[in-house]
Amino acid sequence: MMSEPENLVLVYLRRIDEKVDRIAEDVRDLKVRMTDVEEGLAKTNVAIAGINRRLDRVEDRLDRIERRLDLVEQPH
Repeated sequence: MMSEPENLVLVYLRRIDEKVDRIAEDVRDLKVRMTDVEEGLAKTNVAIAGINRRLDRVEDRLDRIERRLDLVEQPH
């Protein structure tokens, strides 16, 4: 007498379970990578803000120099 074949539904459920486990692991990996991307973007934004702040100060200084040297016309 031959042994009974394994329940086909259980075979497919096990396969699905394995695939879901792999997908869950991939999603965890993607979350970590996305966090790294967000942190990098935040650091870039902070750096850009610092550059803009420095440019604003340079612009103020340049305006002051131009006024002292009478290089700009005064508004009427």
